[in-house]
Amino acid sequence: MHESDGTKGATVLVVDDEHDIAELYSAWLVSDHEVRTATSGADALDRLDDEVDVVFLDRQMPGMTGDEVLDTIERRAVECSVVMVTAVDPDFDIVEMPFDEYLTKPVSRSELLETVTEMLARTTYDERIQQYFAMASKKATLETEKSTVELEASDEYRTVSRRVDELREETDAVVEEINDFESVFQEFPGSGIP
Repeated sequence: MHESDGTKGATVLVVDDEHDIAELYSAWLVSDHEVRTATSGADALDRLDDEVDVVFLDRQMPGMTGDEVLDTIERRAVECSVVMVTAVDPDFDIVEMPFDEYLTKPVSRSELLETVTEMLARTTYDERIQQYFAMASKKATLETEKSTVELEASDEYRTVSRRVDELREETDAVVEEINDFESVFQEFPGSGIP
């Protein structure tokens, strides 16, 4: 987490072409976080730098779409969490998109604040665990928005389900390795690990 002045939590970039929504989200977040706002894709990329921890990105914007902004963030390799926030119901194309979370409007103040907290917590995890959470979020989003028939007919859904299972196995192995290391470390006198 980047702390620009030591008094705020995360640096959050709110991107929405609807000025009122961008201002509302900013007002909700500003008491706990440093907030930047942008009302276009180009403006968002101008305001994005290595200090930004979390981006709330509207998917449907005129000019440069949220999808295009997301692709640019990935190409620039900016280390931030990206949360797609949109009124558009997600479709199977989200499986390949490099975002961390997907929120469907309307979004509440508590939902925004909880999402920032969750995104910050995820940055402390092993990369495979971060990938697991991002993929599990996509799977859960599709399960919420699509019927069983649509899910069963979708190659993308099968892909995301398979990837979630693979990542779960990998993350279970990472947790087991950490637990094994800690149990060995506990055997040393004065290790400080209970």
